[in-house]
Amino acid sequence: MLNLFLRRLMLGIVTVVIVSIIIFLGVELLPGDACTAFLEREAQGKLLENCRNDLGLGRPAYERYLEWAVGAAQGDLGISANGQKSIADLVGHRLGNSLLLALCAMCAGIPLAIILGVVTGLWRDRSVDLVFSTSAIFAMTIPEFVSATVLILLFSVWLEWLPGIVLTPADSPASDFFPEILLPVIVLAMVMTAHILRMVRSSVIQVMESDYIQMATLKGVPYWQTVFRHALPNALLPAINVVALTIAWLLGGVVVIEVVFNYPGLGRMMIDAISDRDLPVVQAIALIVATVYVCVNLTADLMTMIANPRLRTHYLRK
Repeated sequence: MLNLFLRRLMLGIVTVVIVSIIIFLGVELLPGDACTAFLEREAQGKLLENCRNDLGLGRPAYERYLEWAVGAAQGDLGISANGQKSIADLVGHRLGNSLLLALCAMCAGIPLAIILGVVTGLWRDRSVDLVFSTSAIFAMTIPEFVSATVLILLFSVWLEWLPGIVLTPADSPASDFFPEILLPVIVLAMVMTAHILRMVRSSVIQVMESDYIQMATLKGVPYWQTVFRHALPNALLPAINVVALTIAWLLGGVVVIEVVFNYPGLGRMMIDAISDRDLPVVQAIALIVATVYVCVNLTADLMTMIANPRLRTHYLRK
């Protein structure tokens, strides 16, 4: 098992390295550089030269990549072109805010999605299944900014129960974001619940129709014992990867939600950096998001292998 873990870990590290190269080359191939983007019309003469010297842009690309990659591995993400501040310091509070938003959405959405997925799978094609499955399809197809706008209109404008935008500064304690964070959490929980519910439902239906469940039923094993001891453990295994992808999306892909609600998270910071053409910050955030995706998926793969004896045996034989 240790060898399996080390192999998967090395694969994850190689993936992060490849992604970092792609990110660096992508930024490198953009017209101009961080100094021309920041100085704009003043990007000429001594001012431009001093800026490039300060950021080390005159050196070969491979040297700058190695310095950036080694620094990123040590927690040093470089210097912002806009304001000459440490990117690690700028990202710190924003990453914590995105983690807070993701954690609240996960605590609300994942248990609800699993429960509803099991219920709709066991009572397939009945009224409870039709109601929740139809609602999940609507939640998956409606764009996030539309559902966010509707909730703001309903709970903030008409009912005046919850604030519609977040006005708390980015460096505030987590407790200061309540109740402003409730509407963003509801929108995210709706989306993630819909995706996980559909996956769990399909898995439960497939397992309940399998041969070993039918055999247990024919042998007279009580229905609920069959469900809880044999069906659900196998039905929930495929949901691990879906949950992992959802968590990765929550940590790095909630840009629309953060912009709509003015939430000071990592996604909003990337949008601001793109607007300001602060390429070092965009590069650093892209690397953080990619690393989160790789780490979460690596964890999900290992959890699936550990929980599934057949997969564990298959990989150990290789």
